[in-house]
Amino acid sequence: MACSFRRAIACQLSRVLNLPPENLITSISAVPISQKEEVADFQLSVDSLLEEDNDHSRPDIQVQAKRLAEKLRCDTVVSEISTGQRTINFKINRELLTKTVLQQVIEDGSKYGLKSELFSGLPRKKIVVEFSSPNVAKKFHVGHLRSTIIGNFIANLKEALGHQVIRINYLGDWGMQFGLLGTGFQLFGYEEKLQSNPLQHLFEVYVQVNKEAADDKSVAKSAQEFFQRLELGDVQALSLWQKFRDLSIEEYVQVYKRLGVYFDEYSGESFYREKSQEVLKLLESKGLLLKTIKGTAVVDLSGNGDSSSICTVMRSDGTSLYATRDLAAAIDRMDKYNFDTMIYVTDKGQKKHFQQVFQMLKIMGYDWAERCQHVPFGVVQGMKTRRGDVTFLEDVLNEIQLRMLQNMASIKTTKELKNPQETAERVGLAALIIQDFKGLLLSDYKFSWDRVFQSRGDTGVFLQYTHARLHSLEETFGCGYLNDFNTACLQEPQSVSILQHLLRFDEVLYKSSQDLQPRHIVSYLLTLSHLAAVAHRTLQIKDSPPEVAGARLHLFKAVRSVLANGMKLLGITPS
Repeated sequence: MACSFRRAIACQLSRVLNLPPENLITSISAVPISQKEEVADFQLSVDSLLEEDNDHSRPDIQVQAKRLAEKLRCDTVVSEISTGQRTINFKINRELLTKTVLQQVIEDGSKYGLKSELFSGLPRKKIVVEFSSPNVAKKFHVGHLRSTIIGNFIANLKEALGHQVIRINYLGDWGMQFGLLGTGFQLFGYEEKLQSNPLQHLFEVYVQVNKEAADDKSVAKSAQEFFQRLELGDVQALSLWQKFRDLSIEEYVQVYKRLGVYFDEYSGESFYREKSQEVLKLLESKGLLLKTIKGTAVVDLSGNGDSSSICTVMRSDGTSLYATRDLAAAIDRMDKYNFDTMIYVTDKGQKKHFQQVFQMLKIMGYDWAERCQHVPFGVVQGMKTRRGDVTFLEDVLNEIQLRMLQNMASIKTTKELKNPQETAERVGLAALIIQDFKGLLLSDYKFSWDRVFQSRGDTGVFLQYTHARLHSLEETFGCGYLNDFNTACLQEPQSVSILQHLLRFDEVLYKSSQDLQPRHIVSYLLTLSHLAAVAHRTLQIKDSPPEVAGARLHLFKAVRSVLANGMKLLGITPS
């Protein structure tokens, strides 16, 4: 694989530069494939070898690159050495490249790219990822979709890299909205409706009680009293709340199953209602808790009364708030898991909230607050179904399945499928995830059904279609050919481009592991699919000599394997 070639180049460089090979590995990168037929496989960035504090002008670097290149020799691994703009380029022996890459892909299977030397010094860590976190007693809102798929990707990637990952769904199952809901259910709820369609009924009750509370102060007062009863542990109020919570989770689990997402722990704000009182006592004992004229308790994070840095941690009636419960949850998780990193995946609107929570943990004396990280994301705009604006994720999933089934039915080449509904949902979800992951996570983006379902171009449908087509090739021709192959039969430009691209998979995984952005992997997989489409048209298997057909089949099998690996990391089930 790439790392064995990098290692060979680094060893030769280390002898000339008198540096350990390990210091040179990250300066040697696989060259992205280009339109040119002949391109180097690796390049050494000469800049990265020079000390940053020295001001090296361009000609000096070019001269140094040339001098260094002249000291290097071609060998059994490197067949050609040349200089580029501030780089030294290395071309790998073509037969060795073919044999090594294809063998490595097939031998490593799902671990291909992850065994690279780029990850060799990586310490194995315990990582908590909190994501999705919908609000109990409300249907799964599309606003939580991004948190769910992004958090799932981060957890998948960290797990693939060998870390121990704990996936937490921290439910919004406490707070003033339960005062409203409890009061609302007592006024407008029906037990039979709750049992037959729980979240739809609770949603209707919540909308109705909000309207009533806006017009009638006594309803708002009842809601406040109901939440106070909950905080004080009133048995009747807690029993009703527990019923709402259990029914909600039951329905959420079905949605997560459709998304292919699971959790190790379902926790919630409710768990921390008592522990948040301990947080308030600790803040008070450290002299950090200030009482306002209104009776609320706040923490001044600026130390000089700056209103923008004041965080409210207790209401005037003594009940806890979101921030207090998040502090209690963080402390509890450190006690329980002793994590190395904790990642919160929420929209960018909560950026200030997490900054304040992490800062409060620090001033409370918890140094591990530095190990907490917020991964923010932008907003999806314009997600509508044919019935208009969409609120619930279930409606989106149903719409995806319906539209995909219609698309599949209109394509005459679509073969009979055992389970068309399941395939339609898989392909549709891939389309949704790829559209979401193509850009920076922090960016807002406009959702487009038409763009999502294009079978050509950079879409999830195209990815799934490519994977399915390559899988079909293996099923049709695999039996007779997949024993051994002759590397000399894979020297066409289309084959070489694919092999060069397969070389880069570890670098792409490394990049995503550094900034937690899935777009690097998405871009890589789409390029791989386009390369495969070109090769599929030009490198025939049918009617080719057995030796040629076998070699090409090995190449396509390797492409399919890497496509599947990348898709699974993104949370996509390959079709």
